[in-house]
Amino acid sequence: MSNTRRRFLADVGRGMLVASVGSALATDLGFSQAWGDDSAPRLKFGKLEPLVTLMQESTAEQMLPRIVNMLKTGVDLKEVVSAAALANVRTFGGEDYVGFHTMMALYPAYQMARELPTERQALPVLKVLYRNCQRMQERGVNPEVLHEVPATTGTSTSQALRDACHKKDVKQAEIIFKQLATSPEDALNALLPEVHESTEVHRIVMVSRSWDMLELVGREHAHTLLRQSVHYCIKSENDNQKSYFAEVRALLPKLMEKYQFDHKSLGKKPADDAWVDHLAKTIFSANASQAAEAAAMALSEGYLPDAVGEAITLAANQLVLRDKGRYGGMVQPNKPQGSVHGDSIGVHASDSANAWRNLARHSKHTAACLILGAYQVALDRTNRGGDFLKWEPYPHSEHSNSISKVTPENLNKELEDAIRAKEQARACALVNRIHELKQDASPVFATLLKYAISEDGALHAEKYYRTVVEEFNSTREAYRWRQLLALARVTASECGHPAPGYEQACKLLKV
Repeated sequence: MSNTRRRFLADVGRGMLVASVGSALATDLGFSQAWGDDSAPRLKFGKLEPLVTLMQESTAEQMLPRIVNMLKTGVDLKEVVSAAALANVRTFGGEDYVGFHTMMALYPAYQMARELPTERQALPVLKVLYRNCQRMQERGVNPEVLHEVPATTGTSTSQALRDACHKKDVKQAEIIFKQLATSPEDALNALLPEVHESTEVHRIVMVSRSWDMLELVGREHAHTLLRQSVHYCIKSENDNQKSYFAEVRALLPKLMEKYQFDHKSLGKKPADDAWVDHLAKTIFSANASQAAEAAAMALSEGYLPDAVGEAITLAANQLVLRDKGRYGGMVQPNKPQGSVHGDSIGVHASDSANAWRNLARHSKHTAACLILGAYQVALDRTNRGGDFLKWEPYPHSEHSNSISKVTPENLNKELEDAIRAKEQARACALVNRIHELKQDASPVFATLLKYAISEDGALHAEKYYRTVVEEFNSTREAYRWRQLLALARVTASECGHPAPGYEQACKLLKV
């Protein structure tokens, strides 16, 4: 990692620096209350308010049995996740490293629950609830970061929001954003030009997962969920960031103007397998500005935006499959040498690419999101260390040869054995063999889901599992199994570090 990046991340916050270089997590970022007015009215959430408050005031050990009892009496899991998200956002407002990671894990945990039999559905949610309550107790819920924003009159613009963020004027930025948030779509489209000022994983994924959460909490809470990104952007606005991201801040407007994306509709030209693979390789092998230009050119030629997004996510996937794993100062007790889970280059890049693709689909800023998605993948490859262009993706031939005698009917059992033994290469080879034999992917996902729930995953297990599920389902048949290979590798990497609260949750659910 370059010294410039270290300086940038240090100024964004100690927790973010930790996430990038692999040092021990700080217990607190030390961020102060952003609104700065203890007398501001408390943000409240109607019928969900009692449950939101209960979550803020309970310890993790107290919360799990209370929630299980509520579920037994008919409270819906969707309501529980919604309350947890609102409690998290009111408490942290996007300003706490563990806090915002937990918020980003809630919707994936709910989606994971829907893949499970009825008696186990609460398990992934309870795991994340434990983390949520534990962090709120560690941090303290007072002062809360988010309060009611004063009602004002008048109209504003995205540029005005950016100007306020650049000045680090939280109060003015909050007022402007509330004026712009006349609908969820308006709020998202107003926010994204500020988000586009930097290509950094948490900045991007926070918006994407907040948008996903609207399915659960309801559109009426769009402003609350998205305003945490305003806080995040302001907290990361500093001189080092301006220097570090000067290139992309200058490059994006130039490409938007060069290809006239603000003045024309994007095309619908279908892309064949070879075209997508070629663009993915181009983005992966290019430097950041070249990758951005490649995505812009593809869009200007009329290709379907989702095909460009597909190539971007496939490029990011290569960072998981090729990674040599942690070494030196990146090694931690729950992220040992050779591991690739948690905040690894590939997991971060894949989550970011998935988020850019999601935002491209749901906003009017499709071209900008895809240009930045390509830029970020290439930046991650070149700027976080490692010779990815020379490293070969898993599985290597020797890995495939080592499983040649495994019978087809035993492949999934051998996969679970490889995961338990933390054998990343063998896990990849086994999944690749399942694919070669054209077996169903469902049993593979079921095995990998089991460990995405039980293991800690260094704050990333839920998000990355859902990234892979989403990309597998939206990637063409020729390449989708690459995503599953990467998930097998990450699952083997994270195995052996059980999640806090998981054992208690299993006992309460009697599973």
